[in-house]
Amino acid sequence: MENIMDYRKLDPALMNALSKVKESQKQALEVFVRTMEIPSEIEASFLQQLGVRGVNHHRCTFTARLSAQAVTELSNQPWVHNLKLARKFRCT
Repeated sequence: MENIMDYRKLDPALMNALSKVKESQKQALEVFVRTMEIPSEIEASFLQQLGVRGVNHHRCTFTARLSAQAVTELSNQPWVHNLKLARKFRCT
């Protein structure tokens, strides 16, 4: 069974970026992952397997470089509140 993205959990910038990523490309996007509460051990393990950073710091917001498939997997987790594209800062 194919996972279907839960777009309600994605911000508009992330949806736009995902629409530009072709499935054949292995491009990763820098994303903020926000959970409903501090992840349990099982949830933390799942996040770490996808490459989410800082999971052991007892917080609810994390960063990660995620593929479109990983974003889909996270969007389907009931304990994930939302996913946002990290903004690129420019030096002026």
